[in-house]
Amino acid sequence: MAAGAAGAAEAAAAAVVEVRSAGQFEELLRLKAKSLLVIHFWAPWAPQCAQMNDVMAELAKEHREVSFVKLEAEAVPEVSEKYEIISVPTFLFFKNSQKIDRLDGAHAPELTKKVQRHASSGSFPPSANEHLKEDLNLRLKKLTHAAPCMLFMKGTPQEPRCGFSKQMVEILHKHNIQFSSFDIFSDEEVRQGLKTYSNWPTYPQLYVSGELIGGLDIIKELEASEELDTICPKAPKLEERLKVLTNKASVMLFMKGNKQEAKCGFSKQILEILNSTGVEYETFDILEDEEVRQGLKAYSNWPTYPQLYVKGELVGGLDIVKVRTLYPLPCSTDKWDTFGNHHCTLNGNFGVVGLLFSPAS
Repeated sequence: MAAGAAGAAEAAAAAVVEVRSAGQFEELLRLKAKSLLVIHFWAPWAPQCAQMNDVMAELAKEHREVSFVKLEAEAVPEVSEKYEIISVPTFLFFKNSQKIDRLDGAHAPELTKKVQRHASSGSFPPSANEHLKEDLNLRLKKLTHAAPCMLFMKGTPQEPRCGFSKQMVEILHKHNIQFSSFDIFSDEEVRQGLKTYSNWPTYPQLYVSGELIGGLDIIKELEASEELDTICPKAPKLEERLKVLTNKASVMLFMKGNKQEAKCGFSKQILEILNSTGVEYETFDILEDEEVRQGLKAYSNWPTYPQLYVKGELVGGLDIVKVRTLYPLPCSTDKWDTFGNHHCTLNGNFGVVGLLFSPAS
């Protein structure tokens, strides 16, 4: 049995070919042109690469029609540089000698999905390829217009994955420019297609109103000439943004989590109180925006969360809401009946002895 297990292990290892030179790589692309080719750019010093080699071996058993290859990134630098390999593990997918997809990082489930998807899809006839190209251009047009200022970068503003992208983000933040971003590592089709669409071969790329402004060098030139501030839209000042957020709905709750899932006990309690009144309200998850989380404390002069606002005015936190549930305070829409009972008419409704924004009972 031991001999049988050893033989199975050797067979699995043999199913993953190792490439040691650029010439061998190019020859493999030519020989395997009619099948799906999966290349793992790896490094012996990275434990996650060893784990992904084991995953490749298992996939090779299931997909015998697919060619699995591992290539030590630092040992064959000309291939790594050609395909912009900046971290390991990275996987490239080839079909018809053309790169069709990419996966950065040790994500076994995603690797499995991509192998299954590409292995099950055949080659496209020329007419279908033209149709796909047209669809891609429409998608790229939508993406470049997704926000007034769009940055296509490696990584995210919070975690840039190359020095050029990091510098670009720093410049935009320095000038208080409002922008959205797209991580090109998350979509190989967009990553390659945008180069042709914009006729710009490198990243990052900055777009304003769907028009390409340029890469890092161009942005640096615009900054030096003081033109950058006139071209790119400015982010609203924090105070203005907080004013808009607190007035987004008649009743706004700033909390940890959301209506569906409170992420602290205090937020959960205030949700229960609000839900018991039947009042309509909106929530903002402070855990998703650190600037709002810290800024609102100073804006409202209230150091903790949750915070409840009615028509842009702070009501208070959980303790205050509990008190006002029992002992309501006057508000601008108050009415008092002949028996001395307090009514609040917010949203056109009357409520007696409830929250100052409570609906009719």
